[in-house]
Parts: sequence; structure tokens; C-alpha cells
Amino acid sequence: MKKTRPVNLDLSTIHFPLTAIASILHRISGVIVFLSTGLLLWLLGLSLASPEGFLQASEVMNHFIFKFILWGILSALAYHISSGIRHMMMDCDFLDVTLKTGKFSAQISFLIAMLFSILSGVFIW
Repeated sequence: MKKTRPVNLDLSTIHFPLTAIASILHRISGVIVFLSTGLLLWLLGLSLASPEGFLQASEVMNHFIFKFILWGILSALAYHISSGIRHMMMDCDFLDVTLKTGKFSAQISFLIAMLFSILSGVFIW
């Protein structure tokens, strides 16, 4: 029996709901935080190795590109934490598991992450 139903393979026409976008971004930010841990540990080890290493770490921290990377890491961390708290509140039944509550809590999570992202940018520069 041949199936004749249409197949939509054009991903640009598929629109995800806000809750799905929040969940996907939570996973992506978790990967970014995990991968950036190596860079941050390297920088910590360099700064603690010797006084010369501390000066090298200070030089690295003064470059615009590294400041931008650090800002990206802190922004991903802020989103991951705010969205993680949202997920834990829903898991522990502090928030209802409804579409309306999910959309609203995702919007609040985005807002909190944006505020912390701006704050971290001000702190870095």
C-alpha cells in the first residue's frame, strides 16, 4: 500500500512554539557551558601557576575577542541557569504544566537571561 500523504521537508516553513525553542536553547546553552569549562579551567590554571602566568592570563583577558567569548559564555550560563530553574520549578510542581504557564515562564526565563547578559557585558567591559 502506497502512502500518498504530503511530506514537508522544508524546515524554514516549520514554526516551533516558544516552549520548544526555550527547551532547545537550554540544551544548546548546556553544551556551550560544558565545552567552555575547559577554556576557563585552562585560564585559571595559567593564572595560578606563577606570577608570570598571572600576567599572561591578564593579557589574554584584555583582548577584545576573549572578552567577547567570555561574554558569550556568561550569557549562555545565565540562560542555562534561568531555564534550568524554570524546568526544576515545573518538575517540582511549583509551576503548572500547562501551555499558558509554559509560555509565560519561558518569556520570564528569556527576560532574566537577557538582563544577566547585559549585566555581564557591563561587568566585562
